[in-house]
Amino acid sequence: MFGNDTNIDTIKQEVLYQVAKLSFLGELDEKKDALPYKLIPGPQANFRCCIYKEREIIRQRIRLAEGKSPSAGKDNKNIVQVINSACEGCPITRFVVTDNCQKCVGKRCQAACNFGAITMLRDRAYIDPAKCKECTKCSQVCPYNAIADLMRPCKKSCPVDAITMDENNIVVINEERCIDCGSCIKNCPFGAISDRSFITDVIDLLLNSPRPVYAMLAPAWEGQFGADITFSSMTNAIKELGFAGVFEVALGADFVAASESEEWAESYKEGKKMTTSCCPAFVKMIRKHFPQLVSNMSTTISPMTATARLIKALYPNAVCVFVGPCIAKKGEVLDTITLQGADYALTLDELAAMLRAKEVEPAASPDTIQQGSIYGKKFCISGGVTASVLESLKEKEENADITVKQCNGALECKKALALLKLGKLPEDFLEGMACEGGCQNGPGGVLTGRLANVNRDKLFGKADERKIHENMDNYKDLEFSMHRK
Repeated sequence: MFGNDTNIDTIKQEVLYQVAKLSFLGELDEKKDALPYKLIPGPQANFRCCIYKEREIIRQRIRLAEGKSPSAGKDNKNIVQVINSACEGCPITRFVVTDNCQKCVGKRCQAACNFGAITMLRDRAYIDPAKCKECTKCSQVCPYNAIADLMRPCKKSCPVDAITMDENNIVVINEERCIDCGSCIKNCPFGAISDRSFITDVIDLLLNSPRPVYAMLAPAWEGQFGADITFSSMTNAIKELGFAGVFEVALGADFVAASESEEWAESYKEGKKMTTSCCPAFVKMIRKHFPQLVSNMSTTISPMTATARLIKALYPNAVCVFVGPCIAKKGEVLDTITLQGADYALTLDELAAMLRAKEVEPAASPDTIQQGSIYGKKFCISGGVTASVLESLKEKEENADITVKQCNGALECKKALALLKLGKLPEDFLEGMACEGGCQNGPGGVLTGRLANVNRDKLFGKADERKIHENMDNYKDLEFSMHRK
C-alpha cells in the first residue's frame, strides 16, 4: 500500500480514509483489525525496522481515528497523544560529540560537567548518556562548537515545556501544561505525536441521528482545496456527505469583532489592558500558565462558538461540527460542550478523508455565496482579528488611539503575556495566535505554505466589501449570548 517515499501525512491520511470508508459502510468494528495488514501487506518494511512495528503504528492510528488513546488501557482526555510504537525510534542521546572535537588540552567540556559524564577517548571526548543531565554547560563552553545539541524536535518546539520522557525514553505529554497547539505534531519527524479524532462520531451522526447536522467552515479553509473551490463548491460537496447545511465561521467572526470592540472601547477608557480570546491554544496558555491574567482576557466567545450559537438560534435541534486546520478547537469543543458551542470539531485533513471515502470531489462553482465579511474571513491571518476589531470601532465611530501587540506564534504570545503579567506591556491590547502566520498554518490543514496563501488571496479577492455591522443586521432578530459564562 505504501511506497518507500511514504511520508507522515500520507500515512495519517490513508488511515483516516480507510476508517472513514468503513464507518460510512457500517463495517468499521468488523474490519478494522484487518486494516494494518491491508495497509502494510509486507513482506518488506517501508519506513521502519519491520512490518510488525509498522502494523502496530497503524493499529494505534486507527484508535486515534476512533477518538481513543493510541494504547489500550492508557486512555486520557488530552487531544494531543503519543503513538508509543512510533516514538521508540527517536534518538535518545541529546548531547553528542562531533568530529569537530580536537581533544584539546583545556578540556573545558569535562571541567564544566558536574556529573562526571564526560571522558576522553583516543580521538575525541565522549558523553555518557546515562550520566548526562542535559544541563547544556559542555556545549556552551566548547571552543570548537563540537558538541551538538540534539534535543528532540517535539520537546524543542513545545512553547510551554509540556513534554518530558519516561523511563523508557518515550515522550510523555503533561496534560496540565499542554495547550493543544499542535507544534509537536508538526515537528515530530517520526509522526509519533498526533491528535484524537471525532471523525467516527460525526459519521455516525450523519448516518443515524434524527437531528440535522451542520458543518461550520473556519475562515482558514479557503485556499486549502484550490483557488477555484469556493464556499458554494464546498457546501455542495459537504452536503453530499449528509450534512444539512454549511455555515461560514467568518460570520461568527463578525459578531466576535463587534463584541470585542465594545470590550476594547470600555477597557481603553478604564485604562485596562486586554487580550483577545479567539485562539483556543492562546486561551489555554493564559488559563494554565498565566492564571493571573484571566481577568485581562476578553470574555467574548470564539468565532466557532459564536457561529454554533447562531445556528442553534436558527435551528434549536441542530448539531454543529466545526471544520478547520486547528486541533486546539477539539479541546475547545470539550471545554464548551455545556455552553451551547460546537458539538464536534474536525480538521481539514479529516474532512478530506471523508470526502474521499464517499468519492465526493468538490467542483468549481460560479456561485459566490458569502456569509461573513472580508474582515471575518481574515480572522485566520495574523493581525486579522486586530484589523476586524478596529474596523468595528471605526464603523461605530469610536475614536480611540488604540495600540495593539500582534503576537505571531506561541513563543511571541508567551513573551508578551510575561510582559503583561509584569505590567511592562507597552501596548493597550494583545492579539494572540499560537500558530505562526495565523490559523491558516494550523497542524490539521491540507495545503500549507505559499500555494495555500496564493489560493486564499484569490478567493479573498472575490469577496464583496460588506461592513461588519451591516452584515450582522441580517441576523438582528436572533438572540444568543456572545460571552462566556
